[in-house]
Amino acid sequence: MEDIKIGIIGGSGIYDIEGVENVETVGIDTPFGKPSDKIIVGVLKGVKFAFLPRHGRGHKISPSELNFRANIYAFKKLGVEKVLSISAVGSLKEELKPRDFVIPDQLFDRTKNRASTFFGDGIVAHVGFAEPFCPEFSKIAYETAKQIGINVHKGGTYICMEGPQFSTKAESSVYRGLGFSIVGMTALPEAKLAREAEMCYVTVALVTDYDCWKEDEEVSVEKILANLSVNSDNAKKFIKTILPKLAETSVCSCQSALAMSIVTSADAIPKETLKKVKLLVGKYIK
Repeated sequence: MEDIKIGIIGGSGIYDIEGVENVETVGIDTPFGKPSDKIIVGVLKGVKFAFLPRHGRGHKISPSELNFRANIYAFKKLGVEKVLSISAVGSLKEELKPRDFVIPDQLFDRTKNRASTFFGDGIVAHVGFAEPFCPEFSKIAYETAKQIGINVHKGGTYICMEGPQFSTKAESSVYRGLGFSIVGMTALPEAKLAREAEMCYVTVALVTDYDCWKEDEEVSVEKILANLSVNSDNAKKFIKTILPKLAETSVCSCQSALAMSIVTSADAIPKETLKKVKLLVGKYIK
């Protein structure tokens, strides 16, 4: 299969995109196990892309159970260079209303039980992560949402919690006090692994609720699902509009994140470990 430059990971409620042509379903094995589901490859607006339902079809995989490494590795195997993540979140600020979009520019990690690197087992790599989302890609995402009339906010910190339970009031209050903007369960380690795989990565966060800090707003699955339905329709319009823009060639530092990051001598890396990550490091270690 020819290289597919654009990969979309759909969050809650984004399982199918209407209007996709030449659809193929691809099963991919990786050294890190199987991805969340089979990957859908198709053409939309003349652009070939790959789509992966993050939680599997039918929403059967909890955030803590997601095999993030397999998901990102599978995209890398297809040739993906840009990953668009669609993710449902709670709002920690009054002005970020349910059904709004947020294009965050920072992350804060509160996950506990997730493998967050492709490396280890005899190979060490320290990638830069000061800007966890690709700035150029984020700019395109923000401008696209504005173009189609979505109420969108630029910037802000996404705090990623373990879940699957929602926040306590004490946690939500602390997050707000620290100035965080939105809270979700899936951006990490997804963003870290995309950086290690030298992919441009952006999260488009779809606000479903006010977490539990707002006294006059109840957080319920029923209300969240209603907002998800509206957000999903907007997200599909967004994807159709942004795909042709992402097909344009661009160069940024994300695409060379490993260039100066591997600190282990090539002759010291175990053969089995090198085989496992060869797809990622092959251009630096022969």
